[in-house]
Amino acid sequence: MTPSIGLGQGVALYVSAILGAGVLVLPGQAATLAGPASLLAWGFSCLLGVPLALTFAALATRLPHAGGVSTYAAKAFGAHAGGVAGWWYFVAGSVGQTIVPLTGGYYLASAAHLNQHWSYLFAGAILLTAALANLAGIRTSARVQVALALTVALVLLVASLFAIPHARAANFTPFAPHGMSGIGSAVVVLFFAFAGWEAVAHLSEEFQDSGRDLRRATAVTIVVVTILYLAIAAAVVATGTYGNEQTDHYAIGKLLQSAIGVGAGWSSAVVALVISLGTTNAFVASVSRLGYSLARDGWLPRRFGHLNRHSSPAGGICLVAAVGGAGLILAWIFNWGTQQIVYIPSTLVIFVYLLGTASAIKILSGSSRVIAVIGFILTLVTVPFAVGHVLVPIVIALGALGYRAVAGRGRGAAKEPARSAPG
Repeated sequence: MTPSIGLGQGVALYVSAILGAGVLVLPGQAATLAGPASLLAWGFSCLLGVPLALTFAALATRLPHAGGVSTYAAKAFGAHAGGVAGWWYFVAGSVGQTIVPLTGGYYLASAAHLNQHWSYLFAGAILLTAALANLAGIRTSARVQVALALTVALVLLVASLFAIPHARAANFTPFAPHGMSGIGSAVVVLFFAFAGWEAVAHLSEEFQDSGRDLRRATAVTIVVVTILYLAIAAAVVATGTYGNEQTDHYAIGKLLQSAIGVGAGWSSAVVALVISLGTTNAFVASVSRLGYSLARDGWLPRRFGHLNRHSSPAGGICLVAAVGGAGLILAWIFNWGTQQIVYIPSTLVIFVYLLGTASAIKILSGSSRVIAVIGFILTLVTVPFAVGHVLVPIVIALGALGYRAVAGRGRGAAKEPARSAPG
């Protein structure tokens, strides 16, 4: 891998990975699940993000490697733990590339007054564009990311500020209509919104100065993401812009419509396109590096462990795009929306963070270990609310171990010398 990422590009990649397409639908979806008390879920998730961000930054600084959490888990608990962690995050990140482009597709189809089936076609175009940008190399991809991240941050800030005149105190009562179970369900869903703290770790060996810039980029991103997420979530609740699937899909668009008036449909669609493309671009870059590392370590077919002439993991990029594209096809066939799919990556990310912080507790020392302990405990609090989906990480773990066993036997047979025929 060629070191080419500077501080500004690192912040842009981080912000786009965290402040992704989830911000378009999750504020409304979380408010529908928990009512105004969804703000507690957002607050908890932002609080949880701090020790997780600092922990993964410390790990990435100490072990800059494309494997990310797979590398950390392998060092702490052995190769099998690393392989399982890698499969968990690879599946989460790849399935996420069904959800993220589809979110942008919803906005584009709505603005054009097209049937929602067009959302899947637009989503495919977003995914393809991100894959092609990554095949051109991380330098090109990161430069594009800076402009996308700045645009996203500015638009969300404008939408939040212009929502203030439309806020109503009555929209905060009843505060917790669905009790603690609703808040807990919202926290699980919001894990998808904060899944990017680990993502940039896979790009750590491509930072020009990972020891300095990774920590600085993490600190800047924590502040930016916390402010913008809490602001937009509060705006959705205060204006009552949630309550059904259609409104949840277009909550940010409705806020922008009241902010800028005529033409807001297309304006919000353009914003959704920028957010979706930026997030997809960042995650394809990150998850493809993980696929490259897993292939080199024997946890995926070797063909995915090669670089193209731009030093990009072409096999990993194509595999991520293929999984995301297959998800879009299945979603179109079975008429799935983001609400039905988001629990898969969200649940997997919870288990990735548990294993990642546990690895950090074993690997790191001093204050970094204390921060990792805090992150582990806060993540553990969310597990009871994800029990209904625990089959997902179990199946993925069995798939990883099964592949390793079969691939290992195949390599052993290939290395065994041929025997001559009797007689």
